[in-house]
Amino acid sequence: MFEKMMLVGEYDVRIAKTGKEALRSVADSRPDIILLDIVMPEMDGISTCRQLKSDAATKDIPVIIVTTKGETEKVEEAFTAGCNDYLTKPINRLNLLEKINEFLGQRS
Repeated sequence: MFEKMMLVGEYDVRIAKTGKEALRSVADSRPDIILLDIVMPEMDGISTCRQLKSDAATKDIPVIIVTTKGETEKVEEAFTAGCNDYLTKPINRLNLLEKINEFLGQRS
């Protein structure tokens, strides 16, 4: 939720509380970018990312993992699952906006 507060006024932000809810939301709304935490109920962020990247309809949507899990094995697992970038909390608002704009600019 903290990330949403950081992005209010900059973007149209939608929140999903679980990995499964995120998958349903992405299917319905087709976002330009996805921010995922690793720690989520029902399906963690890495599994959610893996599923998004294995689906032809969503594989090109950039995924940024934003989490407290900074262990090397988690970072490697996330990139193997297909995430485009990985940020550890606490995050700097300007850094987050810069990363988002970088990926959105690549899609133009």
